[in-house]
Amino acid sequence: MPNKNRLDVESGESPLKQLREAVGLTQEELARRIGVSTKTISNWERGAYPATFNVPQIKALCRELQCSLEDLPDNFGPARSPNQA
Repeated sequence: MPNKNRLDVESGESPLKQLREAVGLTQEELARRIGVSTKTISNWERGAYPATFNVPQIKALCRELQCSLEDLPDNFGPARSPNQA
């Protein structure tokens, strides 16, 4: 199971990308397993738009990332500095 305490939100890298890579999945593999497009995963990781899910997708995401719902980050996009808002 990935160690959520090791997410480096200060790096500016997407927490979703960090979790996905920690379990060795590509964007394409994760997308297929949770029922979304690869472009959707890419958009979430870039912060292009917020992630939205139905309940089966949330369950699949937690299963594939090997984490609980509580361990998922609130925002999957990269951290933004205050002057980027």
